[in-house]
Amino acid sequence: MSGAVGWLVTLIGAILAVAVLRDVFHTLWRPTGRGEASRWVTAGLWRLARRIDVGGRVVSVTGPLALAMVAALWTMTMILGWALIYWPHLPGGFSYSSDLNPAERTGFLDALYLSAVTVATLGFGDIVPADGWLRIAAPLEALIGFALLTAVVSWISQVYPAVTRRRTLALRLAILRRAGHPADRFGPTMTASLLTSLAADVTQVRVDLNQHAEAYYFHDAEDDTSLAAMAGYAADLAVQGQMSASVEVRTGAALLGRALEDFTRVLNREFLRLDTDDAMTILHAYATDRRRRLA
Repeated sequence: MSGAVGWLVTLIGAILAVAVLRDVFHTLWRPTGRGEASRWVTAGLWRLARRIDVGGRVVSVTGPLALAMVAALWTMTMILGWALIYWPHLPGGFSYSSDLNPAERTGFLDALYLSAVTVATLGFGDIVPADGWLRIAAPLEALIGFALLTAVVSWISQVYPAVTRRRTLALRLAILRRAGHPADRFGPTMTASLLTSLAADVTQVRVDLNQHAEAYYFHDAEDDTSLAAMAGYAADLAVQGQMSASVEVRTGAALLGRALEDFTRVLNREFLRLDTDDAMTILHAYATDRRRRLA
């Protein structure tokens, strides 16, 4: 491969590697952002599953499958990018073990092999960098590979608690619904405290959607653990609480209502994209998208 073409291929590989790092940064560490690749994979897989799935089996695994696909996409693109960086410099830029013929190790598969074992930090030692800049680049790829693995594990460990918090809130609402209206069971102080607590939980789920948008695509097996089904009851509590004679209850209800409005705003902006700001319309669309009926 000629010098100019070779350096062009190396540049393309570097761009791919940087694109992966950018997507990882936006997905994992930017508080209100999502990487384009992770957004495309998770949202596309969800739409596809809803379109082709009849029995609900595919939708039920969409969330975990999306995480695995995004992690695989990051890893494969990173390996491909570094392979393109190495390829033009085979075999001259590397040293080979005695049982390898350098003249036979100039293909793209050899570069791909070298990139894969480096990003996995295996370091077999059969092909090692010899040129000065390659001796810096190869350890850098190994460091990035280790960081990518750590980031993926951290990402998964953050998404599942977000899903659990959403399901826990839905279950609380389901239990309250079966118990009857809080004002009929508790005094004003306890009712106000309950409404305020629900508002805090809704706010937490709203923050989770911003920071861990992938949690949206985790299917809920039952209506009782589906916020899409139970959010309507939370809205009813907010409306009924604002008609209470107690200032405490009205304040708690107002907080719950505002929290729900903020939650639906994020839902609409990030996932549903409806041409409306009406909270109940958005909640109905949310339930439909999750194959639920609003309580």
